[in-house]
Amino acid sequence: MPQTPTVDKQEQFARCLECNKVDTFAAFHWYALAFKDMANAPILSLVYGLIFTLIPAAIMYFVYQSGTHLVILPATVAFALIGPAFAVGLYDIAWELEKGHTPTMSHSLKSMFRNPVGEWGFAIMLMVIMIIWMRLAALVHALYPSYANPSLEELSGFLTLGSLIGAVMLGSVFAISAFTPQIMMERRVDIMTAVVSSIHAVKENIGAMFVWAVSILVLVAIGFATGAAGFIVLMPLLSYASWHGYIAIIKHKTERGYE
Repeated sequence: MPQTPTVDKQEQFARCLECNKVDTFAAFHWYALAFKDMANAPILSLVYGLIFTLIPAAIMYFVYQSGTHLVILPATVAFALIGPAFAVGLYDIAWELEKGHTPTMSHSLKSMFRNPVGEWGFAIMLMVIMIIWMRLAALVHALYPSYANPSLEELSGFLTLGSLIGAVMLGSVFAISAFTPQIMMERRVDIMTAVVSSIHAVKENIGAMFVWAVSILVLVAIGFATGAAGFIVLMPLLSYASWHGYIAIIKHKTERGYE
């Protein structure tokens, strides 16, 4: 009786997918393709844009209600990083357009359950990191002088520690989240394979990823500056561009036809 082949679980879990190296300013090409996607699926993009606008609007309301500036920076940066994790439906639209299909709302919604354990587990992980980040920001504020008009020297400890923590958190979460949601949606791999592959891809494309990260922060700042209304356009744009970044960097066995 022939033996059934066994799967080496060690090879299947926490693998590192191969990646390509791209030009430093490749992000601008991804944005050009994202505009093309928005033009090809305007109604779906608008619907998702309206939905996603509620998230930054809620953050702004929370900041206003809390009466403190402490949560503004971590909340803004966290939204810039967490947003793509909830943009699976928009990734599906871009993927359908890549394949030459007509995207639909029902199909994009189903994509959120294509790899539910990985996708939602990752979203929860990012939310926990956001909460930790905000708590750290509150603790750092204890170093802020308790009297009015402190000098720059007196603020040095507060600014140095806050900047260090922010830089470490920002870089770590960006590397983790850059391509993880896209990988898990298309390939249905385990969360550790997606995370390890995302970190590796960012490390191998430091220049391009720096430009990409800065562009995200700039667009998110613009979105908040418009009272969150700008996210109606910016969220679909960022999500589609993220998908094209994934296509360009994470290697596939076959050539992709929508680059």
